[in-house]
Amino acid sequence: MSAVMGDMTRVASARKPSNKTGLERIADDFPILQRRFGDKPLVYLDSAASAQKPNAVIDATATAYRQHYANIHRGLYQLSNEATEAYEACRKRIADFINAPSHDEIVITSGATMGLNIIAHGLGRVVLEKDHEILITIADHHANIVPWQMIANERGAKLVASPINKDGSLDMAEFARHITPQTKIIAIPHVSNVLGTVFDIPAIAKLAKQAGAVLVVDGCQGIVHAPVDVVALGCDFYAFSGHKLYGPSGIGAFWGRGEWLDKMPPFHGGGEMIDRVRISHTTYAPPPYRFEAGTPPIAQAVGLKAAIDYVTDIGMDTIQSHEQNLMRYANQRLSAVEGLNLVGTSTGKAGVIAFTMKCAHPHDIATLIDHEGVAIR
Repeated sequence: MSAVMGDMTRVASARKPSNKTGLERIADDFPILQRRFGDKPLVYLDSAASAQKPNAVIDATATAYRQHYANIHRGLYQLSNEATEAYEACRKRIADFINAPSHDEIVITSGATMGLNIIAHGLGRVVLEKDHEILITIADHHANIVPWQMIANERGAKLVASPINKDGSLDMAEFARHITPQTKIIAIPHVSNVLGTVFDIPAIAKLAKQAGAVLVVDGCQGIVHAPVDVVALGCDFYAFSGHKLYGPSGIGAFWGRGEWLDKMPPFHGGGEMIDRVRISHTTYAPPPYRFEAGTPPIAQAVGLKAAIDYVTDIGMDTIQSHEQNLMRYANQRLSAVEGLNLVGTSTGKAGVIAFTMKCAHPHDIATLIDHEGVAIR
């Protein structure tokens, strides 16, 4: 394994050293930022939707395909063993990155949406009965709404949405009032993908524990803006996507407490997730493999590990500090624009900025800004 992973790591350092330091050096790590649109350089401001990829990720993914690709876990030949070791190294790296108690509690998926579907359908079939409730907020992403609607309809349960304040913050007293004896699952974002609101997960975890409810966190925005420690957060599940974390698309992961993973049925059936298959019945593999049916995103896992290594080398604290400086600057400049209204101004928010303007439709604004080489949602 060490030879394989060393080879994949060295590709990122094989480039010519740069005399630039700090932010200039980091910008040079992203080849797409060299693009120009007419005479305008690309200014990419759509990372909340999907982040661009540094050379380290591109090179690691390409090397996996060029030199180490094979299907994993079941091949007995060297190439398959190399690919298996690289794939499982990603699982262990994720566990370290979010301080998961065990790498066997990390389920690798095709993305956060798939992860939340696996959690919703597996957990829902274990804990939900007729008239039970699932509590979310009105600030949730569709991926943390629709799967819960689906399982609620299937189980005869009810989906309840807590409101938010005008500034985008969560009124904890109001949220607590929405927790009833029927509340069995609480699903909430770590950071709102539209408002940038950072939700107080440890405080919500205490409320969930008092109510005997399971806490699921959509961490897609949380994991890219600040260090994540699932033990300190106190949640039961934490899901995220790779493509927002500067990794490849088509991969994500979630952490789940072992005791819940052991109880949950699989969401997909097929190869890899089985123990024994008979025509009359099938027994399933233990977690995490129970939830990883079929050929997984092998090269993407190598790329995701490279992405985690990349942000770790920079330092998540450094990223968070720089982002807060950018937020202060952006808010100062945007607040001076006549007719512009900032949406989501809660204290301590992360680097997601939403705004409207009285003078034009959002589509027109985005098109005009695009003529200047600036990409926004």
